[in-house]
This record gives sequence, structure tokens and C-alpha cells, in this order.
Amino acid sequence: MTIEIRDASPADLPGILEIYNDAVANTTAIWNEQSVDLANRQAWYDLRQQQRYPILVAVSEGQVLGYASFGDWRPFEGFRHTVENSVYVRDGQRGLGLGAKLLAPLLERARACGKHVVVAAIESGNQSSIRLHQRHGFQVTGQMPQVGVKFGRWLDLTFMQCILNPGACPPQE
Repeated sequence: MTIEIRDASPADLPGILEIYNDAVANTTAIWNEQSVDLANRQAWYDLRQQQRYPILVAVSEGQVLGYASFGDWRPFEGFRHTVENSVYVRDGQRGLGLGAKLLAPLLERARACGKHVVVAAIESGNQSSIRLHQRHGFQVTGQMPQVGVKFGRWLDLTFMQCILNPGACPPQE
């Protein structure tokens, strides 16, 4: 199977929607409990475009197998050099290396955007996502027990971060 990693287009949104809603319904990767519609994903796509932030897709034979993006971490000026990443892979395609194929170029795009830190907030039981991020230079920076709930149980949150340019001086703005 040949997999292409590329920037998403509006034509990819139905596939992204399907992956997103599956994660909502069946996993603790997304802590929302309600599915979203195509208009929601279109608004998300439009915001990323406006911010000039990437949405990458892994595609094979016209099917979106996974996607990755980043967005502002916190809405305060002091955090403008930090973003939070998201990587999602279609059910049935997980564990095949697609997450790594999406995360590596996503980190390069963050560097190209002048970002200094990428944050990941991962449900603590999602050890495959934690290992994926560790393999790409992320370190665990915090654990927050029982900060969420889904499927009738408390969820713990693991914070990780990757400093893209260690030793870089802060910008003189």
C-alpha cells in the first residue's frame, strides 16, 4: 500500500470527519462525547487555514487514513510560540506507523512556522500515543489525575512537550 502524506484539502474533510467521530464514539483520544458534522470540520479547517497552520493527511487510494495538525496552545500572547498537536489514525490502520509518518513532518512544519514548543495532551492510558511522542523527542512534563471523564470513568491526562529549538534565545519583540 502506497501512502502519501500531504496537506489536506476540503475534499479530505469527509474522511477527517469520519476519523474524528470514530475517536469521539469509541476512544478516549478525544474527550468530547458528541459527534460533529461536516460544518464543524469545515470551520476547523478554515481556522487552521486562516492561522496558516497545517493539516496533514495520510492518504492511500483516495482514502484518508489519518491526519495531524496543531493549533494555538493557549489564547494569550505569551504563549504565541507554543502549539498543541493532534494526530489521529483511522480504526484498523493504527499500529502501522502512520502516526509517525504524520508527526515527523508536522514537527518540521511547526519549526518552519517559528514555533518553539509543541505540546501534547494525551489520555494517560494511551501508551501507544505516549511512545509515539517520546520517539519524536517529546518528554513527559506533567500528570493530571482524574481531570476528565468519559465512558463512565475518570480520565488522567499526561502532558508532554517537545522543544523544537533547544537553547534558542527568546525573540526580542
